Amino acid sequence: MVKWRVIVIQWRKIDHTREIKMAAFGTVFMPQMIQARFSDNKWSESSIVPSDKLELHAGAHVLHYSSTCFEGLKAFRHEDGSVYLFRMDANIARMQQSSALLSLPSFDGDMLKTMIIDIMREYADETPLPPGSMYIRPTHIGTEAAIGKAAAPSMSSLLYTLLSPVGDYFAGGATALRVLLEEDGMRCAPHMGMVKSGGNYASALAPISAARTKYQADQILFCPGGDVQETGAANFILIDGNEIITKALDSTFLHGVTRNSILTIAKDLGMTVSERNFSVTELLERAAKPGTEAALSGTAAVLTAVGTFIHNDKEYKVGTGEPGPTTARLRQALNDIQWGKSEDKHGWLTKI
Repeated sequence: MVKWRVIVIQWRKIDHTREIKMAAFGTVFMPQMIQARFSDNKWSESSIVPSDKLELHAGAHVLHYSSTCFEGLKAFRHEDGSVYLFRMDANIARMQQSSALLSLPSFDGDMLKTMIIDIMREYADETPLPPGSMYIRPTHIGTEAAIGKAAAPSMSSLLYTLLSPVGDYFAGGATALRVLLEEDGMRCAPHMGMVKSGGNYASALAPISAARTKYQADQILFCPGGDVQETGAANFILIDGNEIITKALDSTFLHGVTRNSILTIAKDLGMTVSERNFSVTELLERAAKPGTEAALSGTAAVLTAVGTFIHNDKEYKVGTGEPGPTTARLRQALNDIQWGKSEDKHGWLTKI
């Protein structure tokens, strides 16, 4: 049975507050977005346009050869009404990296930074109160109409940023996920793991759907050859007592901004962080210990507990099988920074 998470969005509209009907995460959009186009070897000025339509030639490179990458970041409203972007610079740097690896036209980081701030200023008053936020989706696509360029990059592109107000991801209560350990397949081609591209997510859809049907799994943790890597849409961490274990950064998986934030906070709290390769065998041995926890990290849910591993048709509880205290403490510590309740000593927040 597939689990659909439903959220309630509290939408502030200038001088009044109203509640939108319950909606799935990322399905409500602000009526406008900001965009800039690259053609003739130069970028246009950015412009704010309607977000409900996009002019694109049917032969556009992105539609045939998947020349696309995106980012996901959030803006948060603080108690005094001010609005802050969280780790925008890190997301922009990763998007520049993704664009380069996909041979999309390069862009100046300050250009995208200005675009994000400009469109957020238009809708800052509509940023929900915590635990809600404004989800921000910068996207870069190849637009050249050339269906004969399977082995050549697009010489034109579109860079745009969508806004989506989102509510509390855990509105229905935090529940531990069921995760299938997959040793035979992999999420994407090993040299493309660092790219935040739609194609990488699409390649994981079929196995995840099959795992949901057969095992009622919420996600797959891809472990090719026994090497514990990441799920179809999130990074993975194992918590054993005061130690966090997670795969060392390499080209095979996405270098998550939330992952980095959680590991930084864990060090601040005096925890030991071990970034290294580890096997499915070690994972299951540690999971059997009573105090062990496991979690998935990402922008949408921040940190979500894993309660059960499924491996070779057998189920293995992670610790107690329920969301653990360390996962909750790390998530709350990050939320407190995002919401302005704790000191931003790492300079992660940018005021709108």
